[in-house]
Amino acid sequence: MLTNKKSKYYLNLFLDLLLLNFCFLLASSLSQNLKILFNRSYMFILLAVLNFGWYFISNVSSFYQDFYIRSYSFQLISIIKNIAAQLIISVFFIFIVKEDLFTRNFIIIYAFLLLLSVSVRIQLLKKITLKYKTKKENLKNVIIAGAGEIGKNFLDFITDRKDLGFNFIGFADNHSNEKDVLCKIDGIEEVIKNNSIDVVIIALSLDSSTETENIIKICNKYALRVHIIPDFFKFVSNKYQINMIADFPIITVRNEPLSEVQWRIIKRSIDLLISGILILLIFPWLSPVLFILNLFFSRGPLFFIQDRVSSADNSFKCFKFRTMHIKNNLSEQFIPTVKDDPRITKLGKFLRKTNIDELPQLLNVFKGDMSIVGPRPHPRAYNELYKLFIDDINLRGWVKPGITGWAQVHGYRGDVEDYEENRIKIKKRIEYDLWYIENWSLGLDIQILLLTFWQMIRGHNKGI
Repeated sequence: MLTNKKSKYYLNLFLDLLLLNFCFLLASSLSQNLKILFNRSYMFILLAVLNFGWYFISNVSSFYQDFYIRSYSFQLISIIKNIAAQLIISVFFIFIVKEDLFTRNFIIIYAFLLLLSVSVRIQLLKKITLKYKTKKENLKNVIIAGAGEIGKNFLDFITDRKDLGFNFIGFADNHSNEKDVLCKIDGIEEVIKNNSIDVVIIALSLDSSTETENIIKICNKYALRVHIIPDFFKFVSNKYQINMIADFPIITVRNEPLSEVQWRIIKRSIDLLISGILILLIFPWLSPVLFILNLFFSRGPLFFIQDRVSSADNSFKCFKFRTMHIKNNLSEQFIPTVKDDPRITKLGKFLRKTNIDELPQLLNVFKGDMSIVGPRPHPRAYNELYKLFIDDINLRGWVKPGITGWAQVHGYRGDVEDYEENRIKIKKRIEYDLWYIENWSLGLDIQILLLTFWQMIRGHNKGI
């Protein structure tokens, strides 16, 4: 494989599990005594669970995926998340077995040692790998067939990633006269013989199947490793998947974690639990209070019910506490709300600022129309307008719409009157929605909920 991903994964996992066990024993000896530890055999059950927990959490969170490409700040956050899971497991286990010696001191020392050792391991291994790969005798000479956009982008990538150990020799291309182009495609065999090429990267267009086939034959003749970057990869997202169905390689354009049944069941169970508890705790007292306040500020129904889009062909009745005067509750027109909008009641301003007007959507969550976290559902009139300049907007329908979402916690909420400004803003919102769909995890949902709660406290303005 091009980057030996499996070898790197198993090496990193093995080293981290080794460090985990060492930190466990060291923390035990520092907090109490190893003799006491060996007399309490059930503590080794905890050690086994911690090992499995690290393996499981690191796989679920893609802990080792593209790890060395990221900055240390990103790595540190990932490490802390994994160690947080270790802490939760340790606290829960110690509480269950009623352990009275290996308690707070042991857990704090264990977490600190694990954080320190894994961080040092990452930096050391990174430096060792870089030093080894960049030695002249270890460099692999590479030629890229195709000097187009894909070929040039790949050259930029291997230039930045010194740890891959590639020494770029030049391009082979029929249509470019740049200085890095060594030959035409049909002259690639001569370049291979004269330059001791180790790897050939094919980055040709879709209409170059004959040239691709000839290059592969030449590479096989000289026992060279060859890799193909298909031109159609410009249509796929960063989260594409490659699978085999029988003898057919299948490239899935977009990854969908929530296409897995077990994750949908878990997400739905959490939605039911949270919405059920909040409905019971909030609605019995909040609804009467708002009903009475409405008598003073704007007589009329307590709730505002509007058709909102859930997928390309489906919509549902979305519940909100009414925030506008009755005559201005227009559900079939695109009229963005603005600052000091006269359509909004005095009470409505407070409800919107605190996002309290969205709370009735807990009923939609309980019914199954929505989720706690997901892309915000658009009114149909708004959605039809967005379709004019966003082709992939219907992809949002792959998951249930949510009360809050990844785009909203990043400030992409609501609309503005200026068409061009609104178009740019909505495009960015959809990008965040699609990123959420492709990168969904329980941890991400928790992060969004915490950010939403914090923004509610700060009184950030809400969107549609």
